Amino acid sequence: MEQNKGIYILFLIITKDLEIRIGSLGEVKLNKGLYLYVGSAQKNLQKRIERHLKKEKKTFWHIDYLTKNESVEIISVALIQNATKETESNIACKLMKRFPFVKNFGASDDKKCNTHLFRIL
Repeated sequence: MEQNKGIYILFLIITKDLEIRIGSLGEVKLNKGLYLYVGSAQKNLQKRIERHLKKEKKTFWHIDYLTKNESVEIISVALIQNATKETESNIACKLMKRFPFVKNFGASDDKKCNTHLFRIL
């Protein structure tokens, strides 16, 4: 994979019910299950994915609080290279109409949708 921009979807399994403090969101309750997280990288898409796959890292984004947790595993990643932040937002908005979501998670820079984390199973 070239170092470029694009959007990605992380497929996450949460193996047990969690109550976790997530930065500015405070305490968040997440039921065990399968989740999707929609994100983007305006440069170095590969590096962003590699960072998400690491357990040891500083918490910078909301998703870091999950991916660092031992009860959370990234099982797959879908990439759309060279896609725009508008595409990221459009995907999140469509998922928001279909699946339960965590309000304000990972969407601080998205003016259309107020979440980028969805529970699909």
